[in-house]
Amino acid sequence: MAGSTVISNTANLLKFLNLDQGEKILAEYIWIDGSSGVRSKTKTLDKAPSSPDDLPEWNFDGSSTGQAPGDNSDVYLRPCAIYPDPFRGAPNILVLSECWDSDGTPNKFNHRHECSRLMDAHKEHKPWFGLEQEYTLFDQFDKPYGWPKGGFPGPQGPYYCGVGTGKVYCRDVVEAHYKACIYAGVNISGINAEVLPAQWEFQVGPCEGIELGDQLWIARYLLERVAEEFGVKISFHPKPIPGDWNGAGLHTNVSSEEMRKPGGMKHIEAAIKKLEKRHKEHIAVYGEDNTLRLTGRHETGNIDEFTWGVANRGASIRIPRSVGKEGYGYFEDRRPASNADPYSITGIMVETIFGAIESE
Repeated sequence: MAGSTVISNTANLLKFLNLDQGEKILAEYIWIDGSSGVRSKTKTLDKAPSSPDDLPEWNFDGSSTGQAPGDNSDVYLRPCAIYPDPFRGAPNILVLSECWDSDGTPNKFNHRHECSRLMDAHKEHKPWFGLEQEYTLFDQFDKPYGWPKGGFPGPQGPYYCGVGTGKVYCRDVVEAHYKACIYAGVNISGINAEVLPAQWEFQVGPCEGIELGDQLWIARYLLERVAEEFGVKISFHPKPIPGDWNGAGLHTNVSSEEMRKPGGMKHIEAAIKKLEKRHKEHIAVYGEDNTLRLTGRHETGNIDEFTWGVANRGASIRIPRSVGKEGYGYFEDRRPASNADPYSITGIMVETIFGAIESE
């Protein structure tokens, strides 16, 4: 990646990162903006918090993030989860925060609040989620990283889980992100190169309830921050390259306590029947530009049809072969796009399977 004009000068930065900071704590407040991106800013604390309740509420200019009008621009940050900071190191922290308006209501882009209410209402079912986040790496000129100038790489085939020069690109970014997630306490369960060259995937989970959404958003933040160090851009677009190339999804693995027990297949099939009845409602919150990806080709189902089957990667819902054989376990919803909000995905999943809750 030599030659990039946007790479951080990490060697010089380290001299200052290693300076003694006394008893001060640097808290990086992180939130989701109006375009499903991540934003952050730093607050200095006098002592380490023991829980999010110990952290002060903060605010920011919502008119600059697409979250509020200019004549009423204050949006408030309410801390909800704390993670170790892999960039500044201990004792510094990352603070995932919800966005609230000045009238005391959740900001319209705060999907976490409603998801948390749903998870709390149905916590007796112990819903587990595991999400497979696909993403594509681009260079500073908005070309897929490693692709030949003015041309295309060879057809798809050798890149999925590939090893070797010309088969994988940016493994250094991927490995750095992997270790950053582990340091931060994210339950990242694996990584792999994907079918499209310069596309990768990481998996988060299993996590119970609201923790999946929290951890996936922190993992996305960490990926963007790591990419800064290498002068690489991250794309979560579900069809980053038009034509005969795979898109990018956020495959969602789901189970409840009932599904995980022997005989759980009946609960899995019952859930799938409920999902079929609300196909359009799910598609509506499963990400932008998903019509470009869910075409019935490139390991996807058609966006207008609901299908399911055992070991079928061209279906809306896939039941793994091992689950079909054993008769219990989990299912995979293959419809969500890579840019979908995990709070929206897991929230509507719980709502559809276990029931809606009253509005506040």
